[in-house]
Amino acid sequence: MSNLNNEKYTIDEKNSDYRNMFLGVDVEFKLENGKKVIPIGFDNGATTPSLKCVFNEVYNNLLIYGSIGRGQGPKGELSTKKYEESRDRILKIFNLQDTNTHTVIYTKTTTESLNILANILIKHKNDKVLTTRMEHHANDLPWQSTAVVEYIDVDKLGRINIKDIENKLKKENGNIKVVSITGASNVTGYMNPINEIARLAHKYGAKIVVDGAQLVAHKEIDMKGKFPSEQIDFLVFSSHKAYAPFGSGAIVGLLTDLYSEKPFLKGGGCVDYVFDNKIIWSEPPSLHEAGSPNFIGAMAMVRALEELKNIGFENIYNHERKIKEYLIKEMKKIDNVIIYGDIENTEDRLCVISFNIKNKDCYEVADRFAKERAIALRAGKFCAHPYVARLLNVSNDYKDYEKNLNDADFGMIRLSIGLYNTMEEAKIFIEKLKEIALDM
Repeated sequence: MSNLNNEKYTIDEKNSDYRNMFLGVDVEFKLENGKKVIPIGFDNGATTPSLKCVFNEVYNNLLIYGSIGRGQGPKGELSTKKYEESRDRILKIFNLQDTNTHTVIYTKTTTESLNILANILIKHKNDKVLTTRMEHHANDLPWQSTAVVEYIDVDKLGRINIKDIENKLKKENGNIKVVSITGASNVTGYMNPINEIARLAHKYGAKIVVDGAQLVAHKEIDMKGKFPSEQIDFLVFSSHKAYAPFGSGAIVGLLTDLYSEKPFLKGGGCVDYVFDNKIIWSEPPSLHEAGSPNFIGAMAMVRALEELKNIGFENIYNHERKIKEYLIKEMKKIDNVIIYGDIENTEDRLCVISFNIKNKDCYEVADRFAKERAIALRAGKFCAHPYVARLLNVSNDYKDYEKNLNDADFGMIRLSIGLYNTMEEAKIFIEKLKEIALDM
């Protein structure tokens, strides 16, 4: 333990040893054939390893860990103080310091965050929400359950058109209450211009919600924007996709819009008084944090995000971009490999690459990568069924599959890069891909 606590490292922007900053990435595993190898983690879109500094932060806070806001005593009081101060640290990370407009609500996941917002922001079942066909289910299903959902479709390469968003907002003439959109796709890695979309949403009287789950660990997010009209009203994300896998998520949102008649989750901590015949609810953010707060998760989240900020998002993006460009260039050369999305103009793509091998089952291919070389990928529809169907150019109409739902079991293989990944790992992946793709 002491080695980790005392460890120091420096970051050279030109030749960064990012891998040394992470736990567990060099632990060997035994393959079925008995050979020991270091696994290659290419499924960072699902979850990420922990930064060493996060481990240290967790350890140090466990030493003073006490009940948050639920009792007296030095540990509880210090933990409560740090927990509340962490909200300001989060606001600073997203350029909202000294604005007094936003607050931070801690949740378990991005999914829970979006369900809470769907419950708060939608006042009537006929309220309209505008979203897109590239969304993760977490940014689709909660709105379907509370509002009337309008969709912006994607083009044949899987992108959305900003003009389509403005045209839809203009056509609805103020009836759209919320525009909810992903900051970056978990299938293609496309990054959407969220501040520009915010300007359009505000122009037509809507609030904007950004699903930042795939974005926060890879690109800087300026919620304040260059102009007031570009402000992001609500941002949601999970820390387990940003190198702090300790079960925490967050809503960073407009304080004035986080008041509601009743919270989505109910219990201790979200009320001021409970009488026999009346409940007096707390104000946000406490209103939406029923139950014992995840203090350790919050401390881990803040520390991870601050570390990424210290490294510099330009450095992070450039490191991952080089690997992305190499992978796409080499994958294009391999017969039988199909890459989805735009593979010529890739500046708006994070290093998320979805692909298939002709005439091979995606699940079987991913299984071979895992069993034969301990390369972690993801196979399936990535909780984005409508988007994957469009990229594969297959129907997503239930009537087409009603007689035989087995036909709906289409999918892809996804590779998603993290900061700790290396060019050497990318080269190993390419060699294995050649072997599997050419194995007829």
